[in-house]
Amino acid sequence: MKFKNPTPQTLLQWHWQDFAPYYDDLLAGELNAANLDDWMAAWTDVAAAADELFNRLYVATSVNTVDEAAEQGFKDFMENTYPSLMEKSQLLKEKLLASGLTPEGFEIPMRNMRAEAALFCKENIPLEVELNQLSVELDKILGAQTVQWEGEERTARQMEVVLRDKERAKRQAGWELSFNRQLADRQAINDNWVKMFKLRIQVAKNAKKPSYREYVWESYKRFDYTPDDCKRFHAAIEQVVVPAVNRLSEKRKQALGVEGLRYFDLFVALDDYPPLQPFSDAAELEEKAATVFSQVGAQFGAYFESMRREGLLDLANRKNKADGAYTTDYAMIKRPFIFGNAVGIHDDVQTLVHEGGHAFHAFETFNLPYIQQRWTPMEFNEVASMAMENLIMPYLTADKGGFYSERDAARAIISHLEDTLRFWPYMAIVDAFQHWAYENPEGGMDPAACDAQWAALEDRFRPYLDWSGYEEIKKTGWHRKHHIHQVPFYYIEYGVAQLGAGQVWLNALQDQAAAVEMYHNALKLGGTVTLPQLYQTAGAKLAFDAATLGKVVDTMEAKIAEMEAKL
Repeated sequence: MKFKNPTPQTLLQWHWQDFAPYYDDLLAGELNAANLDDWMAAWTDVAAAADELFNRLYVATSVNTVDEAAEQGFKDFMENTYPSLMEKSQLLKEKLLASGLTPEGFEIPMRNMRAEAALFCKENIPLEVELNQLSVELDKILGAQTVQWEGEERTARQMEVVLRDKERAKRQAGWELSFNRQLADRQAINDNWVKMFKLRIQVAKNAKKPSYREYVWESYKRFDYTPDDCKRFHAAIEQVVVPAVNRLSEKRKQALGVEGLRYFDLFVALDDYPPLQPFSDAAELEEKAATVFSQVGAQFGAYFESMRREGLLDLANRKNKADGAYTTDYAMIKRPFIFGNAVGIHDDVQTLVHEGGHAFHAFETFNLPYIQQRWTPMEFNEVASMAMENLIMPYLTADKGGFYSERDAARAIISHLEDTLRFWPYMAIVDAFQHWAYENPEGGMDPAACDAQWAALEDRFRPYLDWSGYEEIKKTGWHRKHHIHQVPFYYIEYGVAQLGAGQVWLNALQDQAAAVEMYHNALKLGGTVTLPQLYQTAGAKLAFDAATLGKVVDTMEAKIAEMEAKL
């Protein structure tokens, strides 16, 4: 049965009965070497439509967290369409595996499919539905967190602008107001966490896995590294990065003239210039980003311009919009969509560039014939995004169509590199916390024990921060990282990929054009090769050791010193 692509608007009205005939036809028909390619193409068409429907419904809930119709539409899909899609997809995987046939360029997807088929458990489908609903509930809690500041209602994201203010008392007051508002939802977030945690423990039991971590490892198809590698990476960060951040922090304390460095001291510029103001609104952000992407590579600029024309960007922060930023795929129309929360700070530039890297990766993988080939390990997906953050550095100045003067571009680069260095210890906290939680499930489902563990990890990886007087804010830091709650164990990818992106940057310092070409070539491979091969194609290696990390960190510190000399 030939699949007839509906329009995106029509697709939003689809239910399981609209998909069922196509899946039934695929399951009923004979599968042999002669019709394998056509059968795979037909599966890709219907699966792409189903994937796009899920993503469009989810986007609708995040662009407006109080849209009851959007929430109901997503809930209806998860309860009435998603379970059947999962069951039929499992049967299709089993049919392909039983055939003994392997489509061209499909060796790695076949490996992944075997893992998915082995992990599938029908009893877990309703639990996944419930987990998705709890995730939407958490978005609503976080999306409603606003405060009154200087006569205006501000979101938590908008309050981050205050952290760049030169007046320390103002930074402190704004930070306290925002974080105390978050503490007001402490019980609601704890309750949501415990419900999710218990469900995940049951998911692992149903799948006959000894722990949820082992379930996740197989679910995320982590064939190339282990939990012990993660812990080795934590130790490398403690050995190499923490001392570097301590050095930066001592300079910051001296420049600010403070005895103890508070969280609200981390983001203010240390010079006498005004805070960086890269753009006035989302339209200007788009315009300048388009020019910068074109400087990195003409194809990247063309991709971004197509997203602008087709309304595939929602970048401005507003009330009742879900927190964070993400890129998702509309697989049927072969287009990505970028969601953001821009408020006018340099972090917004980095975030859009990051998400742009994801979007360009998606564009390239859409060229692969089968949807299963487009799935790429998250550890490389994040290289696609983080490497782009580094590759834009030469094009930040206004004379090249970018955001800043020469002076402010130097300040932006310093900010980005310092943020990257500070990120690794924070990533280690997030990842180590999750290993602890699921290794010790009794503690993991006890919010008080979670508070204590997070505080201990803060002391280990961020000893430079003074939390005295703010102990409750310190220990509830795990509340403020939605990955922990909504996508467990999805954070180590950022740390590993940041190291991969750092290696791409080292290459770019030697030869920008060659580094961009290797990076671009790797994006085109999608999931058709192994994770180490993806890194190798991009000019890097998959690494967890202190030596590789040290090379990148040393270069970052040197670049910071070089940029500071320009000021």
